[in-house]
Amino acid sequence: MGIVLGTNQYGKAEVRLVHVDRSTPRHVITDVNVTSQLFGDFTETHLTGSNAAVIATDTQKNTVYALARTGGITTIEEFALRMARNFVDKYDQVIGARQEIEQYGWGRIETSDSDPHDHAFVRSGTEIRTVVVTKRGEDETVISGLTDLVVLKSTGSEFWGFPEVEYTSLVETTDRILATAVSSRWRYTSSDVDWDKSFASVRQILLDRFAGTHSYSLQQTLYAMGQGVLEAHPEIAEIRFSMPNKHHFLVDLSPWGLENPNEVWYAADRPYGLIEAAVTRDDLPADDAAWAGITGFC
Repeated sequence: MGIVLGTNQYGKAEVRLVHVDRSTPRHVITDVNVTSQLFGDFTETHLTGSNAAVIATDTQKNTVYALARTGGITTIEEFALRMARNFVDKYDQVIGARQEIEQYGWGRIETSDSDPHDHAFVRSGTEIRTVVVTKRGEDETVISGLTDLVVLKSTGSEFWGFPEVEYTSLVETTDRILATAVSSRWRYTSSDVDWDKSFASVRQILLDRFAGTHSYSLQQTLYAMGQGVLEAHPEIAEIRFSMPNKHHFLVDLSPWGLENPNEVWYAADRPYGLIEAAVTRDDLPADDAAWAGITGFC
């Protein structure tokens, strides 16, 4: 029985970069976290320690900074594609690359005596925009997304009709708070996309469907969100979700002679329900290889 090297990749993880576009007096900042990974003919470094074919991880880090300087960053999708093409097209031993980027949002500070400031910013919440680009030869896959989009409905949500099996204690309800932190990623069928326009549209559809769907379960709401995205965007093949149910429990105030008409709630930290699913088109093949390494998405 022999022993052989299996699937492998390597790279530089979490390269922090802030790019400032100073082309006009109204500056634009792009705050990102880049992970670059390569795969190809790197057998010898594993078997013998020879680094003759290895593009050093430090080189990958420096490439992030150099490409940001020479070409700027218009969108994280465009930048990730540029990174992947740089490695695959430049080095014979690199047959593929995976570039993952997180983008942290900043908004302009609106001071009391001026319009939004040209070069002063405030961090805009916990939501993160994401992209994973995988390039193998000429084939390119772009998976865009977002994480920690925290949303809540104070009514318009029910949960009842579940089986009363052993150990069931949950009380049915026809009026509850529904809250979650949406993490979602969607796979494009092409790399010829207006990335910012598409991202903004998908995000708005997610919000519209969450708000507008009278929910009988978080699963139902998730599917409605995914369905809305695919109906509006033919360039998207599938969309996947990971959505924790941020439980809110009605506080019993009866010991003190008080009624509680769905006004006072306890926001539980854990445990929580975790709902994960993919919404796909039935005429497009799955591409599980493109999702490799993306945790929490089915």
